[in-house]
Parts: sequence; C-alpha cells; structure tokens
Amino acid sequence: MRLLDPGMKLTLRPMAYPQFYEMYKAAIANTWTVEEVDFATDLVDLRSRVTPGERHLIHRLVAFFATGDSIVANNLVLNLYRHINAPEARMYLSRQVYEEALHVQFYLTLLDTYVPDQAERAAAFAAVEQITSIRAKASFCMRWIDSIHGVERLGSASERRAFLRNLIAFACCVEGLFFFAAFAYVYFLRSRGLFHGLASGTNWVFRDESAHMAFALSVIETVRREEPSLFDAGLEADVVRMLEEAIEAEVLFAEDLLGLGVAGLSVRDVRTYLEYVADQRLLLLGMQPRWGSRNPFPFMELQDVQELTNFFERRVSAYQVGVSGEVVFDAAF
Repeated sequence: MRLLDPGMKLTLRPMAYPQFYEMYKAAIANTWTVEEVDFATDLVDLRSRVTPGERHLIHRLVAFFATGDSIVANNLVLNLYRHINAPEARMYLSRQVYEEALHVQFYLTLLDTYVPDQAERAAAFAAVEQITSIRAKASFCMRWIDSIHGVERLGSASERRAFLRNLIAFACCVEGLFFFAAFAYVYFLRSRGLFHGLASGTNWVFRDESAHMAFALSVIETVRREEPSLFDAGLEADVVRMLEEAIEAEVLFAEDLLGLGVAGLSVRDVRTYLEYVADQRLLLLGMQPRWGSRNPFPFMELQDVQELTNFFERRVSAYQVGVSGEVVFDAAF
C-alpha cells in the first residue's frame, strides 16, 4: 500500500513509515508552554525604546500572527489528515494540530500583552479582512485550502497532484516563506536589542515550524519514491509559480510593514531574502533554484546556532521529565 492510497489504515504494526513515528517522538520531546515566555522587557521597549516605524512594524506583525496559524491548522484538519494514509503519519499530524493551537495561544497572549486597548485589539484580529497586505496572504492560503477541500479520495493522478500542490503550498510558501519572513523581522528587532520576549517565544515557534516543514517534505519525498510519475514538469512549473506569487504577496506585506521606515531594513533586502528562502525550498524539493539570491540578513545566518544553544540551556533548567528520541535541526534559513 502506498502513502496516498485511499483508505484509513489503522494498525501501527508492521510500521510502514517509521520516520514519521520518529518525528512524532521528537515533537513530543520538544514540548513547551506559553507561560515560559516573559514579555516584561517587551513592554518597556514598546513604551520607550522604539521608533514610530518600529512600532508600526510590530503592530502589523502581531496582526498577521493573530490568524496565521489558525489558517494552517484548518488545512491540516480539512485536507491533510484524511489523505495521508499511515497511522504513524497521522500521529505526527495530530501533534502538529496541537502545536498550531499552542502558537495561536502564544500569539493571543502576545496580542493581549502588546495591545491593551480593546478597539485596537479587535482591529488586529480583523486585519485578515481589513488590511490589504494581510488579506492578500490570507487569500493565497484560502485558495490553496479550497483547491482540494471537496476531494473525497485521491483516486487519480490529477487528484494526487492537487494534493501535492496543496501540501507544497503550505509547507514551502506559508510555513516555509510567510512565517520565515515574519521570524526574520523578529530576529532583526532582537539584533537591535528589542523584544527579547517575542524572540524567546519565536525560538520555540521557529523550531516547530521547521519540523512541520521537514515532515511535509518527508511526505513529498516518500510519494516521489512511490509514485515518481506524479512529479512531472507541470507540477514543477506550478510550484515555481506558487512561490513567485507567495513572494509578491510577502513583498506587499513588507511595503506596508516598513511603510514608516525602519533603519537597517529595506523592501529590497526583504525581497532578496524571500528569493533566497524560496530557492532553499526548491532545493529541498529536489528542484533547481530559480532566483540565485544570497541571504542579505547576517542575523539569520546565526539563528540555527543560537537556537541550539537556547534549546539545550532551557531544557536543563526548565524540564522535569526525561525524554528520549533524536531531534534533528536541518531547516534552511
């Protein structure tokens, strides 16, 4: 039986795809809570240490965060869980749904902390409909959710390619591009000595999202091995087009987010970074890079090192329960 064959395999033994079970165990070992994040210094930054441009950046960023992970969770529940036919893979997807809910809680807490005014807070939650640059990204996501929402069974090659396009759109464009761009803004602010609470929580979210992308890419590679004919020139062209569209949507957001000016950040550099990240996604998919751009943000080159250091320091001091299983950090920045 192949991974995308219709049905609902229920038994874990014999286990056909042990790599997904290992990813599930690694995710359990990576448990964190929102209560661990301290926003106290962030409030000082908001009151007295940021420029108007930086304050606009953080408010727009929080408005995007308010609904971003909920959209991803909806696609998991509505589209992915029903079609990936391996119980060990569905175990991981169940854990991912939990992590998306945790991210929603983190951003809710963030928004409640940063935006005490009720009217401003309501406006942030309505941003997905009322702010053009955020609505464009949400429309991109919803179009890909809808692309397979009515598909009951992956019985044909065209239906399986549609599923792959949805999976790639969310792994490489939403979690792997939109979210990575948001993380870059957070780590830029941290490099300026600002918003260490937000950066601390983002470290955990960053690791979760990297693992989500790694799982999706493992699913894609498994399907490629089992059904190589699905990966034709048409699918590759569709992937490049969706990445191009995602870049344009994210650049529109950058033009809005940086509209009041932020020293050290430019829309041009953000576009270059997005092109660089998009090329990394194509490479991870086994495709040729499209843009050939270099990473313009040196603070992101160090993020993997800082992540590992913070991870092991915190687990020694903060965790009571011993865990086992290998955690692999291999995300491209």
